[in-house]
Amino acid sequence: MSSHELPRRQSTPDMLTYRLTFLMSGLCMGSWAPLVPYARARAGVDDGALGLLLLCLGLGSLVMMPLAGLMNARKGCRFTMFVGLAMVSLTLPLLATVHAFYGLMLALTVFGAGCGLVDVTMNVQGVMVERSTGRSLMSGFHGLFSLGTIVSAAGITLLLWLGATPLLAITALIVAFALFVFTAGRKMLGLGDQERGPAFVRPSAKVLGIGLLCLLAFLAEGSILDWSAVFLADNRGVDHSIAGLGYAAFAVMMAVGRLNGDRIVARMGSRKVLVLSGLIAMAGFALVIFVDNWLVGLLGFTVIGIGVANIAPVYLSLAGAQRSMPGELAISMATSIGYLGILLGPALIGFAAKATSLSTALCMTALSMLVIIATASRLFAAAGQANR
Repeated sequence: MSSHELPRRQSTPDMLTYRLTFLMSGLCMGSWAPLVPYARARAGVDDGALGLLLLCLGLGSLVMMPLAGLMNARKGCRFTMFVGLAMVSLTLPLLATVHAFYGLMLALTVFGAGCGLVDVTMNVQGVMVERSTGRSLMSGFHGLFSLGTIVSAAGITLLLWLGATPLLAITALIVAFALFVFTAGRKMLGLGDQERGPAFVRPSAKVLGIGLLCLLAFLAEGSILDWSAVFLADNRGVDHSIAGLGYAAFAVMMAVGRLNGDRIVARMGSRKVLVLSGLIAMAGFALVIFVDNWLVGLLGFTVIGIGVANIAPVYLSLAGAQRSMPGELAISMATSIGYLGILLGPALIGFAAKATSLSTALCMTALSMLVIIATASRLFAAAGQANR
């Protein structure tokens, strides 16, 4: 039996379990952000050292993601997800209590590796379920991932605001992971590739191309994550206390867009969704950059969230559906390349902003959407899915 197929005894997919898998991954990704100010204060580091810490998190994910595809193929989604959740659960208490800078570096690297395992596994399982059901499901799955990041970050922030210590705040999250592992998580796909394929397969040109397109999608997401508050504060005179509203508006609408994405993809087809998404994202960037009004800027970030919501899910679904290399390895490769957009993209925007201006740097990000628009027809025509 191929690892690309659901086991026969699971021919009726447990959709609640599969949706919760994406929610758990979102909870992992959103848990670190509220802890950043506390970790920085404990370690007593400046912005440069904090940037190094954040780099450790990203590098941990990037190193583990290619290995995650192999683990899913050999051991199955359930085993790989449990390992990833265990790594996250073991390192969160360290991130909430450790004072030493190098201790935080190590903890963040392992935490990032655990998040990488969980992220790839959710996408591998999502594509397998899509194949089994013959339905477009990836956008909705990713909507739950986005919802998880919001719930995690907001929940921990609320507990901290109410007076809980960082360690107590993240305990609730660890309990949620444990409940998933011992209940719904046991119904995850447990069988790996019984044919024991090679440990490494040279990435095909198609998968590399999908990965680079994922990079552009994640670059847009990363640019809003790291630079929206700075733009509103420095370019639109918004008070720092509310400058985070830009990312909040973006994140909420991206979650809404993804939760409705499957119906949109089923009705319009993946090719049209990519083209329309790119156009909407560019329109949002135009509102942010060219209209000197912070309320219009908030509207622009909202529009960008709608635009980019379903780009990455469509690409990851295509990576799993192609036949030029095993689906698990293709998804891990595409995800790894794509995450370079989140890891390196914001830094490149910073360099461009220093050389020109932040508005110009964001404009360059907007223009990258033209690549997504221009390649949509050819990408799906090559896959025999032009009308999909």
